[in-house]
Amino acid sequence: MQMSQEELTELMVDCAQNAVITTQQEFNIELDGTDQSLELIDEVILGWLARYRNEALEENAIFTLCNIYGAYVGEIFRSKIGGNWNYDVSDPDAPYVVLEYAGNAFAFAGICYQRLVNDSDISIKSYFEQAVANKMQ
Repeated sequence: MQMSQEELTELMVDCAQNAVITTQQEFNIELDGTDQSLELIDEVILGWLARYRNEALEENAIFTLCNIYGAYVGEIFRSKIGGNWNYDVSDPDAPYVVLEYAGNAFAFAGICYQRLVNDSDISIKSYFEQAVANKMQ
């Protein structure tokens, strides 16, 4: 899949907006694009498990949830710090999107995946805060 930087950015902005709309519809929670809303993302990810346990862990649902919430978190980072989205196809069987800034790649969708699938103690908000702290130095 070849996409220009502009097309990829537009896709990620749309995904972030989908996270806002879906969260409002499913949980009646408003995501406002601020750092403070990241605490809500930690809750919402687990809310999907509580509400739709079997469906939330289906491959397509995992992909969608992790990408829309990863995009949401990444767009907050991008508006605060900067960066560019990159579609990494180094492994053609498992391409993924990261946010690159100052030579680092942040896998916001990946941290959402870890919280959803592997370890509910992992904090998306903490990952974001560490990424910001590292870039503000």
